[in-house]
Amino acid sequence: MSRLHDLRSRIASLEDIDNIMVAMKNIAFMETRRLAQFLSAQQRAVANIETATGDFVTHYGEALPLAATTRDAYLVIGSERGLCGDFNQRAINTLIEQLNGQTQASILAVGQRLQAHLVDVPSTVTLLSGPSVAEDVAAVLTEVAQALAKMEKDFPPNTVLQLTTIYHSDETDGIRTRRILPLPATPATSLSTAYPPLLNLDPRQLLTQLTEHYLFAALHEAFFSSLMVENQFRLEHMNQAIQRLERKAGEIRLQYNAWRQEDITEEIEIIMLSVEALAKSAIQRLI
Repeated sequence: MSRLHDLRSRIASLEDIDNIMVAMKNIAFMETRRLAQFLSAQQRAVANIETATGDFVTHYGEALPLAATTRDAYLVIGSERGLCGDFNQRAINTLIEQLNGQTQASILAVGQRLQAHLVDVPSTVTLLSGPSVAEDVAAVLTEVAQALAKMEKDFPPNTVLQLTTIYHSDETDGIRTRRILPLPATPATSLSTAYPPLLNLDPRQLLTQLTEHYLFAALHEAFFSSLMVENQFRLEHMNQAIQRLERKAGEIRLQYNAWRQEDITEEIEIIMLSVEALAKSAIQRLI
């Protein structure tokens, strides 16, 4: 009976774990639905700023700063929580490809789960905590902005930060590498009007503010997109884990039923032997 008790305990434990994982899967699914709304709005905002920047550069290209020395920095976005497969390793692999052996670039890694994967990165790394849900993004961006400002303080004079983000993109279904600083200055391919847009600010002042808005919007999009894909990875991971749990529980139930059947057969045999012995004893007494 002890072996049957052990099997019942294992089945109960697997069922408890299965319930927990189903709950985690449902939370991840709800988070993807919420993030889809945030991400869609943010992507439109970034696209609008890029369109406005293209028009601005086309007509006010002289406002762009003169070429200066640049210092490469990479913002790689990972996960704060686990159970998302190779989500973090993919981001780090892309970072190593971008570095291509250089050791002078500054690395800003966001997400504590990246720490275990940073041993192969040849550059100096600053590790920050990442967001777990959409509401955490604003606080994380504040820390990112502070870290970037600290990087720039250590730069030599006339050195411009060239920031590239590496994150999982919901649009490309893979890792996206995107330069967001300096402001991408790509002239518009087609003009809606032959006249330059009317400005209420000095072009250089407008460019500064436009860069700030673009940085804010592009970082929001990157973090929302990364969180979206992270939860999609977690959903897939949970589904696979739940399927394995259910298969294992099914195997144990079959084993339990087989052993229970053996015990029942043994009990029946004992009863039959006892009945047979009683019958023989009764016949002998009658004789």
